[in-house]
Amino acid sequence: MEGQSADLISSLLPLVALFAIFYFLIIRPQQKQAKNHKTMIADLKKGDNIVTNGGLMVQIVKVEEEYLLVKNHDNSEMKLSKLFVSKLSN
Repeated sequence: MEGQSADLISSLLPLVALFAIFYFLIIRPQQKQAKNHKTMIADLKKGDNIVTNGGLMVQIVKVEEEYLLVKNHDNSEMKLSKLFVSKLSN
């Protein structure tokens, strides 16, 4: 009986190690990146320059609950979902 439990532990050990490696190399960094992005979205304010997921570089005119009113380089205004903000622009 003791031999079987030792075999079970030794056979599960590589799977546990593989899951731990997978967690620390893929899952944890992805969660950290998502948290940072969510914080960045919450901190957006009027006058910030942003880059959208489509690559547009625009300036925020007004911050709403779910949307941003943004101004393009030709001063045309657009409504943009906060979900499509990629990053802050310098």
